[in-house]
Amino acid sequence: MAPASTRARQFLDPAVIARLGTLELKARTIVEGFLSGLHRSPFKGFSVEFAEYRQYIPGDDLSTIDWKVYARSDRYYVKKFEEETNLDCHLMIDASGSMAYGSHGVTKFDYAACLVASLAYLMNRQRDAVGLMAFDQRIVDMVPASARAGHLRSLLVSLERLRPGQATDVSTPLHQLADSLSKRGLVVLVSDLLDEPDAVIRGLKHFQHRGTDVIVFQVLDPDELEFPFDRATRFEDLETSEEVMAVPGLVREHYLREIHRLIDRYRRELGAAGIDYQLLKTTDPLEMALLSYLSTRGRTL
Repeated sequence: MAPASTRARQFLDPAVIARLGTLELKARTIVEGFLSGLHRSPFKGFSVEFAEYRQYIPGDDLSTIDWKVYARSDRYYVKKFEEETNLDCHLMIDASGSMAYGSHGVTKFDYAACLVASLAYLMNRQRDAVGLMAFDQRIVDMVPASARAGHLRSLLVSLERLRPGQATDVSTPLHQLADSLSKRGLVVLVSDLLDEPDAVIRGLKHFQHRGTDVIVFQVLDPDELEFPFDRATRFEDLETSEEVMAVPGLVREHYLREIHRLIDRYRRELGAAGIDYQLLKTTDPLEMALLSYLSTRGRTL
């Protein structure tokens, strides 16, 4: 029988998570498994830890009650957190057509949706206000940031209904959200970033001018990074439906050079601007992204 830590790691594999039911169930499974592992690891000090218990006072959020303590003592106690902040967190998810690609049973959009749902679940646990913006070439859905009871479920329902759609325009929604922000906060962008890098980078820097911290997760399929095709293949643009035949041996070197040049540019220029950037493959465990988020959030407090 595999050790518990190994089983937990396997359970967080994207291919396993994809077979679960609702996004709410997926998010809860991912986050609770991640936090369970985090609590047993050297990574301490994040605001998911609580300092002490105190007795329940009428008016307290019922979600803070520790039911295990109640079962043992027959008294209501709530967790008093070390850092109870009201940070506004805005999750942006790319719902353009290119996100519909997937070669390992999980599309880029499926992976991004699970990641965004998990981040929303984790932010809600941290008492942060969380909002959602979905976009393709325009904003297709927007849920304002809130920490009120029931908000997380509303956000997850909106996320569950999304489907990849039109062509990509990452920069326009970035500027629209940046212009709408009125207080300090955190923006998390989840996208394949297969768009004009000059415009994307300008849009991300706009948040900094507004005093907002930014995390960028570029989600790509392993095929897009490795180009494993070995015979003449028909490729379809998922945003325009345009098709083209290509002989992999003739285009592989050029393609790989260009995709890695794009990734290197995002990594270099965003890093130089103080924007956290992480490349994720759809086969990567989602805990990698959650730990990156917690690390960045710790620096924003």
